[in-house]
Amino acid sequence: MDINYTKEDYIATTAPYEEVERCGNPFEKEQKIAQIAAHARDVGVRNFMTLYKKYVKTMKMLSKADFVENASNFTGQELELDTGSWLADDYGISRPGVQGEEIACAHPLMPVQRLTNIDTGIEKLKLAFKRGGMWKTVVCDRKQVASNNTIVGLADFGISVTSENARHMVRYLQDVENLNYDRIPQRKSVSRLGWVGEEGFSPYVDGLVFDGEDNFKNFFDSVGEKGSMDKWVKEVKKIRQSECLVPKIVLAASFASVLVGPCGGLPFFCHIWGGTETGKTVGLMLAASVWANPEMGKYIHTFNSTAVAQELSASFVNSLPLILDELQIIKDKKDFDQMIYQLSEGVGKSRGHKTGGLQKTGTWSNCIITSGEQPISSSASGGGAVNRIVEIRCNEKLFENPAHLCKVIKANYGHAGKRFVELMSDPEMMENANQVQSVFFKAANKKATEKQALAASLILTADFLINEHIFKDGQCISFEDLQQFLSDKDEVCQEKRAHEWLLGWIVQNRNKFIRVDNAHPMECFGRIEKDYVAIIRNVFNQACLENGYNPASFAMWLRNNGLSRTDSDRKRTDKKVVIGGASCRCIVISRDTDIPEGFETVDEQIEF
Repeated sequence: MDINYTKEDYIATTAPYEEVERCGNPFEKEQKIAQIAAHARDVGVRNFMTLYKKYVKTMKMLSKADFVENASNFTGQELELDTGSWLADDYGISRPGVQGEEIACAHPLMPVQRLTNIDTGIEKLKLAFKRGGMWKTVVCDRKQVASNNTIVGLADFGISVTSENARHMVRYLQDVENLNYDRIPQRKSVSRLGWVGEEGFSPYVDGLVFDGEDNFKNFFDSVGEKGSMDKWVKEVKKIRQSECLVPKIVLAASFASVLVGPCGGLPFFCHIWGGTETGKTVGLMLAASVWANPEMGKYIHTFNSTAVAQELSASFVNSLPLILDELQIIKDKKDFDQMIYQLSEGVGKSRGHKTGGLQKTGTWSNCIITSGEQPISSSASGGGAVNRIVEIRCNEKLFENPAHLCKVIKANYGHAGKRFVELMSDPEMMENANQVQSVFFKAANKKATEKQALAASLILTADFLINEHIFKDGQCISFEDLQQFLSDKDEVCQEKRAHEWLLGWIVQNRNKFIRVDNAHPMECFGRIEKDYVAIIRNVFNQACLENGYNPASFAMWLRNNGLSRTDSDRKRTDKKVVIGGASCRCIVISRDTDIPEGFETVDEQIEF
């Protein structure tokens, strides 16, 4: 390209410098600078670069009142920031140092947002960086970018940082933030879903930024709207009009999840179980489509995770339902009760932090919707575990055309949940919901335990509200519909279930007891007489533990309810009995006492 500038053009006009600035990209600009600088030397101008920099500085002064000596000059940058002593352009970030050039980064890097978490008040920093011609962002803890040792972790995200330039990068980021504290926008952030106090409901709050773990980013992004609410409502109405109750209950439980906290409820399980081909997984997808993408692995997860992961997931969804599929993945049934207690408490475990002190303990108030081929509770489950579950057996197919339903809800989801939250965000509407829930609770508490009644009342309240404001089809669930899936007070009492087990266990092992017709059994468990059964204490303890019952509390319950005989010492729950010529401690089950209500039939059917 011919360059026709004269010496006077370089020292008396701005034409050569304007030509450089008109270049479209950094490469062309560098080429143009080299060409014009060479020409300037040919015509006797030796300080072209100095003049060019002064020209750029002057133009910035004229265009901006807040001109700074050094400013970030990255192509496509989100902000222009004062970089102080650092030269920051598309070629990297550096400054002159005592021992030579100090290189902070080999590519564009700048802080673009300060995020303040509304739950913890902890600030994080959002960094933007450009590599390969594309801008990317990463949210990191302040402590990470404040230490030479921890900032190297940013290399995992693609930022060019090593132990060699880590110190300079820490200094650069601190300098730029301090110089531009008021320029860098500050935003409120959240690391979970659900109610966030006065702010509203995450993720439906405008301007709220997610600053949580990367592992939960896809989880968070799955919550949102797609397609048409009308198409979703039309399809779900068909399900609500069917005679099958299970999908309607699961759907209502999904909506009920966001009422647990505001209505003062406790987390509870809604578990559907039965054989294959009944549509249990499709039922979970229907529940998920209220809020999020119902595809497996998006919002719905399986039980193929650790207890810690389940706890973190519950804390993350917070007010939204935690939906887990395939219970049978858990091999050991003893883990079921532990999981139920852990998730239904609504509070995570206290854990120490590797740097000292305690980590923040997660909390949640929601419904946990699960499915599997077997019940989640057993005869050995603690009363507290049974009390926290609405367990529904699927004896028939839940949906007439599950494939069509899946197609519709995968293309149309998330609208109903957002609409429901908008309704519940109105204080007057929430007060109405509390009143309705109170009425349902009083009615349910007459026939169910308090916790079961609380869970039932939340499901019925949600079903009432979605009928009134979303579906308007009159297809409400009644308490009588739901009652068949609730446990009564006898079923919740673990000791009564243990007593039923014990009577059966005695019959099962009758040949191992000394009796009139079996004076010398090969293995002796105790002794059976006309009016009592004496079980050797060690045998009793071992049998209880193997079947999931606490022998000490069970023995005490037998004594307190007059079902066993003990020594005169009130502290004892056993009695000395002579068996095979030797005296030993035994749990002595009476056969001549009145059986408490609920056991008469069982007692009559058993003959020792």
